[in-house]
Amino acid sequence: MSLLSELASLHPDSLSSPFWDACKKRELRLQRCADCGAFRHPPLAGCPSCASTRDEWALVGGRGRVYSHTTIYHPALPTVADEVPYNVVVVEFDDAPGARIISNVLDAEPEEIHVGLELELHWDDCGDGVVLPRFKIAQK
Repeated sequence: MSLLSELASLHPDSLSSPFWDACKKRELRLQRCADCGAFRHPPLAGCPSCASTRDEWALVGGRGRVYSHTTIYHPALPTVADEVPYNVVVVEFDDAPGARIISNVLDAEPEEIHVGLELELHWDDCGDGVVLPRFKIAQK
């Protein structure tokens, strides 16, 4: 079983369902406070900036940059042994300040990935209704 097939069994909760439902439509939507406008991810029941419990799901453009990254060489789980090495990146977006998502950069060698690297969104259909937001290096 691969990591992607394992992800196909995700069970979103009431807070994360809107994110995953938008991903199925190939829309990147992040939670934003309906009162102060602060973005947040992962989703929370209340705004850490103003304590409001009102939120909305704002469409994000999908261009971002690497905020942080690492490369995994040792499989933490037997199901990902065939996947190593793989990268894990934290992506930030100009049009969603303060919100960052954890993902991967596809088709990139470890030495290509660095803080500030510009990325563009790529949808990865994992089957069973799971669509993941992943990234590729942005074309200039």
